[in-house]
Amino acid sequence: MSGYAAVSYWLDTCADDLTARPPLDGSIEADVAILGAGFSGLWTAYYLLQHDPTLKIAIVERDIVGFGASGRNGAWCTSGFGAGPRLLAKRYSRDVAARVHDLMIDTVGEVGRVCEMEGIDAHYQRDGELIVARGRHQLPTLHHIEEEYARIGRADHWQRLDAAEAKAKLAVTNAVGALHQTASAVVHPGRLVRGLARAVERAGAVIYERTEATGWTPGRRPVLHTARGDVRSDAVVLAGEGYLARLRPTHRQVLPLYSLIVLTEPLSDAQLAEIGWTHRSVVQSCALTVDYLSRTADGRILFGGRGAPYHFGSRIRPEFDMHEATHGRLRAAVREWFPQLGNVGFSHAWGGCLGVPRDFMPTMTFDRRSGIATARGYTGEGVAATNLGGRVLAAQICDVESELVSLPTVGHESRNWEVEPLRWIATRYLQRASLRIDEQATQSGKPPTGRSLTERLIGH
Repeated sequence: MSGYAAVSYWLDTCADDLTARPPLDGSIEADVAILGAGFSGLWTAYYLLQHDPTLKIAIVERDIVGFGASGRNGAWCTSGFGAGPRLLAKRYSRDVAARVHDLMIDTVGEVGRVCEMEGIDAHYQRDGELIVARGRHQLPTLHHIEEEYARIGRADHWQRLDAAEAKAKLAVTNAVGALHQTASAVVHPGRLVRGLARAVERAGAVIYERTEATGWTPGRRPVLHTARGDVRSDAVVLAGEGYLARLRPTHRQVLPLYSLIVLTEPLSDAQLAEIGWTHRSVVQSCALTVDYLSRTADGRILFGGRGAPYHFGSRIRPEFDMHEATHGRLRAAVREWFPQLGNVGFSHAWGGCLGVPRDFMPTMTFDRRSGIATARGYTGEGVAATNLGGRVLAAQICDVESELVSLPTVGHESRNWEVEPLRWIATRYLQRASLRIDEQATQSGKPPTGRSLTERLIGH
């Protein structure tokens, strides 16, 4: 692999020409200027053109379509939202939490609907999600999740599985119970983001690749500035997720945390049957440090996780995509979860940054006075949530009557992250402490207390 195909398995196998589209060549006028050709920017363009096919939309991208988190993620098209039901109910109300939950379930279906309508072969398959308790110390987490959803009137979202039922669903070592739901899907994100780009181009949008945005000027006719010219428009959409940390006005609005992934060689049908992964449910355990698994259409196991160090000053660099200590831990985890696979081989390893807002709450809002719109802060759960964000921004920009514009994400702005070195000290501490808590719980067989500073700070 070389060039952009080396970024991830998803770009390597997206069945698309990764040659960059022409860059912007001088200043232009548009109705809407969009920073970022990932899911947020492309979904926004897609629904804008659904509302008004005459709109002139210019999308500027520093690299190529899908270069960022949209082409690097764990393939989860999940009904999760970043801010969970407990946090939404606490900040707003149980009704609001239930409404967001229901909208996200519909959103997973909407992604599949668009794939079918636009002819995007994104390997979309809606087999749900499995949360596995690996050891008795993780069982209380299953109970807490059930309580969380019951409080908002959605107790039927999860089906509880005992140890035998969990192992029948997926033969994971030390599985003592699980929760399963049918709302989530799995996708090939590279095929999805590249196919979505072609759909918005067919509808009339223009994508300028290898065009780095350098800033913006708000106003009646806001301007998106790039290294290759300006785009003057009626609305500027900031859809750079974790990469917005590179720009001064949003530098402390999102924390770019790295999440890393390893991918096995394709397993045979017999191997997949042996571990019970004949479905394509997405999978995680109850670990505090976050792990996430999915199965590709050609039978590979993807294992992702947090743990790669946060870099001082919210730096984002290509060399940070690889962290051998973390990738090695992920490879070992695959073999520990599925020892029956023997010395399974690995074909790919990659990483990338996601955007974490200070309050874990996504923002999807348009300020008509400044002309600036933004959708960001998905905390690693953006494959489906970006679709909702695109619909919300399109409704606001086009001034369409919609229930979406009354969501708590509209008008929301997270407080800034702390200045350095406080940001680095706190983030590194939480990363290391989370790993220690998981290790201690595994060794002792006792669940975390939930009362530690780390658990209180990251619980959402």
